[in-house]
Amino acid sequence: MVDVAQLVELRIVAPVVVGSIPIVHPIFFFPNLFYLVTAMSESIPYDIQVNVKAIYVAAQSDPDEDVYVFAYTITISNIGTVAAQLLTRYWLITDADNKVQEVYGEGVVGAKPHLNPGESFEYTSSTVIATPVGSMQGSYQLMADDGVRFEAKIPAFRLAQPHLIH
Repeated sequence: MVDVAQLVELRIVAPVVVGSIPIVHPIFFFPNLFYLVTAMSESIPYDIQVNVKAIYVAAQSDPDEDVYVFAYTITISNIGTVAAQLLTRYWLITDADNKVQEVYGEGVVGAKPHLNPGESFEYTSSTVIATPVGSMQGSYQLMADDGVRFEAKIPAFRLAQPHLIH
């Protein structure tokens, strides 16, 4: 039996890259025993990555009337192994007064993009809230080419007027 107290873990300096994710293999040393534990790479068939950039649109906003316009650019990337089509979207938009707007709809900006593995789709849209600070989050509902329906989460992101302390 191996004494766990004698276990020392070292890390390889150069990580191995599986897809776009660096994997660092731990190496464990025991007296009279050497193990190399390798990372198992598993392909994920239904894997959509969502990246968001949001900006305040001063030219369309009117703070005196509590109108704050934000544009956001979304990049949807299929990093899975199965092609899929975006069918619907859901947004939860919250302002600083905790006023919530929920938005459901078909596709995005009039499109239902079909993404093969490795492909991306980018679009820009906007939202209006009544405070200079808020947040958005949501999800996309997709149908894979093999008939499986799945959801891609849109991570929460901040909407904020620049140079505002909040």
